[in-house]
Amino acid sequence: MMNFKNIFRRHLLVFLLLFVASGQTLAATKLLILGDSLSAGYRLPAEQAWASLLAERWQKLSPPIAVVNGSISGNTSAQGLERLPALLEQHKPDWVLIELGANDGLQGLSVEQMENTLQQIIQQITQTGAKPLLMQIRIPPNYGKRYTSSFEKVYSTLAEKNAIPLLPFYMEEIITRPEWIQQDGIHPTVEAQPTIADFMETQLKPYLVPSAK
Repeated sequence: MMNFKNIFRRHLLVFLLLFVASGQTLAATKLLILGDSLSAGYRLPAEQAWASLLAERWQKLSPPIAVVNGSISGNTSAQGLERLPALLEQHKPDWVLIELGANDGLQGLSVEQMENTLQQIIQQITQTGAKPLLMQIRIPPNYGKRYTSSFEKVYSTLAEKNAIPLLPFYMEEIITRPEWIQQDGIHPTVEAQPTIADFMETQLKPYLVPSAK
């Protein structure tokens, strides 16, 4: 005589294993953006900033990519470092995009200190098992060739030292379109945000979606 109780248990076990496997397959990759006003969407509704536009697109992927925008306007690299532990603990990201340093440069802060701070950020990220992505930041030339050159070199030095990706600065494309820059001469307008989202999607997807390489 068949033991229906044992058959039921086997079928239930198979169902649970399939359910767990399916959940693992569909689990979202999570990207944390640690940035300043360039990623926060300065003077723009949050939903119109490039990070929000990208998050909306990537929720439609299968599996989806979750984007957490941990950017705050005005943040220096030191302020980003101060906020990082709580962000890592709360969101437990798989990847972290580091978009910091512009305010250090605009305030003429020590390049050496900024480099040290960004190095600490990279180390904290890797210690949690997440993978860092570093964005190249550039500042206007009126800060002097020596300072500007030293500032910009920090990013390639850190990327090489830590063997992490260095992503190009999207503002280099935006700045050529005066109509895409706010009256402060620094921040992108709302009209520029979809183009920035396109650019960042192209740059980020090969790392977050291996099949896109």
